[in-house]
Amino acid sequence: MNIAFYAPLKSPNHPTPSGDRLMSRLIMQALGMAGHKVTLASEMRAFLGNSDDSAGHAALTTLAATERSRIAENWHRDGPPDLWFCYHPYYKSPDLLGPLLAAAFNLPHVTAEASYSARRNIGVWAGMQAQVLQMVDAAALNICMTARDLAGLQQAAPAGQFARLPPFIDTAAFTAGIATPNHLITVAMMRPGDKLHSYAMLAASLALLPDLPWSLSIIGDGSARAAVEGLFAGFAPHRLRWHGLVEPVGIAALLPHAALYVWPGCGEAYGLAYLEAQAAGLPVVACRTAGVPEVVAHGLTGLLTPEGDVAAYAEAIAALLRDPARRAALAQNARAKTLQDHALGPAALTLEHILKTAIAGRP
Repeated sequence: MNIAFYAPLKSPNHPTPSGDRLMSRLIMQALGMAGHKVTLASEMRAFLGNSDDSAGHAALTTLAATERSRIAENWHRDGPPDLWFCYHPYYKSPDLLGPLLAAAFNLPHVTAEASYSARRNIGVWAGMQAQVLQMVDAAALNICMTARDLAGLQQAAPAGQFARLPPFIDTAAFTAGIATPNHLITVAMMRPGDKLHSYAMLAASLALLPDLPWSLSIIGDGSARAAVEGLFAGFAPHRLRWHGLVEPVGIAALLPHAALYVWPGCGEAYGLAYLEAQAAGLPVVACRTAGVPEVVAHGLTGLLTPEGDVAAYAEAIAALLRDPARRAALAQNARAKTLQDHALGPAALTLEHILKTAIAGRP
């Protein structure tokens, strides 16, 4: 098929690294592996960060109308695609292009990682989320990457068509290595909000472990860099290695030398970085929050602690640092499970199967 791909929150070509950008790239890659021609339909960012921003909402609406006209003109000239595929529409970032274009050109419409939260029905977000729900109802298929999202959508749109596709990565980029004992590693952008909260929780947890000989590699950068550095200012310099922003190939090279991947994951949808760490043979210590349990199996590939419990998080890190045999077993499990359940190749096959099933059943 000729597939028009759109990610309203962040284009796959966006300059800032993120899990959202990576997942959209991986989905495009998986579709290509199945033999489809995948074209990025638009780079328009349809994001509204404030529920009271009615002026911003009006501007987005106008921008979307112009972009739809541009795309429709191109399709009338060159021929339309066979399918519209939208990645990650939600209340702050709905698909303002696909539903109307799909209806006008009689195209099947597929979503991936759509979500719904009734508590976000406030201000202009209420109308934006209503658009997401209407799209989910009408879509030929809604691909859910976590059981949490699936349950929420099924409750909000019981007549919708749904399928599960677990999060996945290109595991070929990651190899296991010889870990440096007591060495921890984390990979995360430095920005306000959940990322900064996770850095704060990690620093507070490590402060409870002064007697253990841990060291920490921190990979990441961003607008909150100074704030993050301030959180770790009380630690001895030999404890910390600041790597800054590192390209994916560099991250894959650094991960195997650590003994544990530590990232609380405040507000994480699921966290592709957890899968990357596990593919490199690292057990993960994270919080049991949102979709994180979908990618980190507690007691099998890592340890999950109650959300926001600093003492419990510190104790989980300490327990694995003190028990090399258990850590090694978790490391082996982490790599094996990621290769089996979250690899690009099998995910491409699953994605192709559910797409074929959905399109074949379309009137």
